[in-house]
Amino acid sequence: MTLQQDILKKVPLSNGETIAYRERAGGDELIILVHGNMTSSKHWDVLMETLDERFTILSPDLRGFGQSSYQKRVSHIHDFSEDLKLWINALGLKDFTLVGWSTGGAVAMQFCADYPGLCHKLILLASASTRGYAFYGSNPDGSPNLLKRLLTIEEVEKDSVKTVPMQNLYDSGNREGLKAVWNALIYTHKQPSELQYEAYIDDMLTQRNLADVYHVLNTFNISSKKNEVSHGQNEVAKIQIPTLIIYGDRDYVVPETMTKEIIEDFEGRAKVVKLSDSGHSPLIDDLTQLVNQIELFI
Repeated sequence: MTLQQDILKKVPLSNGETIAYRERAGGDELIILVHGNMTSSKHWDVLMETLDERFTILSPDLRGFGQSSYQKRVSHIHDFSEDLKLWINALGLKDFTLVGWSTGGAVAMQFCADYPGLCHKLILLASASTRGYAFYGSNPDGSPNLLKRLLTIEEVEKDSVKTVPMQNLYDSGNREGLKAVWNALIYTHKQPSELQYEAYIDDMLTQRNLADVYHVLNTFNISSKKNEVSHGQNEVAKIQIPTLIIYGDRDYVVPETMTKEIIEDFEGRAKVVKLSDSGHSPLIDDLTQLVNQIELFI
């Protein structure tokens, strides 16, 4: 088993972007891992190291993350989906299992709806909802105003509750600030080793598209429902491949209400697994439990 942990390959795409990716050599069964916000392929390291040797594993850095390019701003989850398709075409990949974590879950669902026939199994890990991830304006006291959904990228960029403070952490390279966010929301019970955590912070600081990601999550909607920003066209109905929804019982980033939206919109087509004593990063909270569920499904 060969894991090229910090050796990234790069592929130029026909749309002008360049996608970097990590690879772990293995057997004939192919898995593609799609990361979420504030991460890159780097954050999949422990899973890539642990999954059975029968799997060959590839994990790209999405546009604006890690070592991938950011030539053009992202305006819709479709942009990430298209990049993924062009990257898959460039490498000649097919018949794979696609795993999407958090924002990566939205990207993976959009990909499967956009390009049926390439992916044969889908795993959604702590995924954003089929109906998006809402971003709201703020009240004078700084609390969220649930009556005012942000509508445009300009509004998202000016948001003083989430976007501006987080962007300031990035712009100032505030490592302790980023750790504080992750410790409050993600690594609430367990943390990576000190060396691993520092490498993850290095990786977080490569992100250049924070407001873009907030905006495309806010407007994402592949359900049949209407939200304040967009009316879904029920693209989720196009996803007819075996699907596994995995979520933690104490996820403070993606609430269970969002996972229930995914379950409802898949209309019984997806298997659902609730991980015990696990949050938004089962990779750190209970890697063994996560690996067992993935390998059992595939």
